[in-house]
Amino acid sequence: VQLQASGGGSVRVGGYLRLTCTASGNTETINGVGWYYQAPGKQREMVAAITTSGRTHVSDSVKGRFTITKDAAKNTWYLEMNNLRVEDTGVYYCRAVVTTQPPVEYWGQGTLVTVSS
Repeated sequence: VQLQASGGGSVRVGGYLRLTCTASGNTETINGVGWYYQAPGKQREMVAAITTSGRTHVSDSVKGRFTITKDAAKNTWYLEMNNLRVEDTGVYYCRAVVTTQPPVEYWGQGTLVTVSS
C-alpha cells in the first residue's frame, strides 16, 4: 500500500483546509485510515481516524472543527479542517492499517499546515 497526502498550506486563524490521502496498491486490505499531526518539536499524535465501516474517532483537541471522511470508490480519505488555530500548525500524515496478521501500518509523506494569526 502506498499513501499520498496532499492539501496542506498556509492559512490565517479561522481558515479552512482539506487534506487528501490517496491510497494505491493493495487497497482492499486497508482496515482503517487515520490522520496524525506532528507539531514542531513534539511527538506525532492522532487527530482523527475512520474504519472501513465508517466509524470515526476525532481527538478532543479538534472535535467540532475537524471531520474525517472517505470516498471508498476513489481510495481517498479526507480531513476537513475548519476554524483553524495557530496550535494546529504542523506536519500532517495519513496512516493506513491493513488486515494482515500481525497488522501492518503504512504512512504517507507529510503535508505541512501553517496557521498564522
